[in-house]
Order: sequence, then structure tokens, then C-alpha cells
Amino acid sequence: MNASAASGAPTHRVVRVFPDARATAQAAAELFVARAADAQARRGVFHVALSGGSTPRLFHAMLAASPLRDQVDWSRIQVFWGDERCVPPDHPDSNYLMARETLLDAVPIPPERIHRMRGEEDPASAASAYEDELRAVFATAPGETPRFDLIYTGMGPDGHTLSLFPHTAALSVTDRLVVANYVPQLNASRITFTTTLANHAALVAFVVTGADKAPALAQVLEGPRDPRRYPSQLIAPAGELLFLLDQLAAAQLTHIA
Repeated sequence: MNASAASGAPTHRVVRVFPDARATAQAAAELFVARAADAQARRGVFHVALSGGSTPRLFHAMLAASPLRDQVDWSRIQVFWGDERCVPPDHPDSNYLMARETLLDAVPIPPERIHRMRGEEDPASAASAYEDELRAVFATAPGETPRFDLIYTGMGPDGHTLSLFPHTAALSVTDRLVVANYVPQLNASRITFTTTLANHAALVAFVVTGADKAPALAQVLEGPRDPRRYPSQLIAPAGELLFLLDQLAAAQLTHIA
């Protein structure tokens, strides 16, 4: 079912609830196809940022198989990631590895159009290098923020998104596009887009499934504003904001018809 967000929410925010995780993944995959075609028709290239974690696996598999795979011009896509764990690219926790195994190895995308975060390097240096790479690919002028056609992201049970975790330093960074973020809760560093970059996108799409996300999601969408505790509340793009949810994740929402 479809519904606009709760009363008082930004008019560009849309919440869509699906019966299960598979239907949610199908919607995420179809969104990729539609936005790629639109961007390529308008500008010749589609800039997309993928997310990590376990939720995208199913939608990647759908996108990598016919018929959706055959509806995409993979030669005119630039692929990035919104965040990365500080691990090598062949590590089981690597967001890049997950996307490669579930999607990228199955589609004819030129290798030079795949831009991974170098999680095996010093986090601060890797973040700075990724920001430079973004600016080079987008050919942005100094001081200009690259504009993604679509950024996929998820949400953790704690309300984090990208690698913007509750009460971490990256939440306050506004003068960078990509930063290293130490996460005390994990005793580990991550590399992540900042809100400055995410909020300049034409579309940010949250894909959220599972009952464990329901309490935090209700707070993010319908609770009082507390972005230090629920960083997903910081995502408010200049373009569109879309939530693709399964019924389990949406179970505690009260404003979905």
C-alpha cells in the first residue's frame, strides 16, 4: 500500500509499505531501473550509491536477473557506495564484496565505473580520496556538491543510516562529503557519506525490512526530532525522500492508511 508520510512531514517524503521483504525488494529493484532510464535519457549517465548490510541482497539479486537486468543500460552507470566497513574488499563484512557478489558480477558494467571505498586503507585517507574521486567523476566545481540521482540506504535497529551512528562525530560534519567516523558502540571506524552529500541527492531511498527495525522507524518517522539519537532523521534531501518498508518494519507506524 502507498501513503504519504504523516501530517507535518516534508511534502517530498513518501512512505510505501509492502506485504513482505520480497515485495519491498522488488520495489527497490524496479526503482533502480526507472531512475536509471530517466537519468540516462536526460543526461546520459546514472549516478547511484548502493548501501551495505543484509537488506539489499534480495533486491540486488532481482536486479541482476532477467527481466530487470535487461532493462538497464549498464554501460552508462556510475556506481558508488554510501558507506563502508574498514576491511579489505574480499572480507565477508565488505559492502563492496556483497554488492559485487549479488549484483555487479552478474551485469555488464565496465569496471572503471565501479567506485569502491578503500576500507583496507587508513580511514581518514580513504575518505579524503573518495571525496576526490567523487568530485572527479561528477566534474564538480570547487565548492559544488555532487548530486546523485539515487542514493540507497538502510536503517539499523538503533536508527543509524549510512555509517552515521547515534552520538558520533560525523553527525555534525557539514564541510565534507565523505568522512571517517569512529563508532564507539562498535569499537571500529567506518567510512561514510555526510549529510551534506546525502541531502543534495535527487532521491534518497530507505529500504527497511524486519521487525527489529519497527521501534526505531516509528521514532524516526513519527517521534520527536532527536537526530543525535536517531540519525536517520537527518536525511532530508533537496529532492525526494522515499521509504520502502515491509509490514514488519512498519508495524508501529500509526499514520499509514
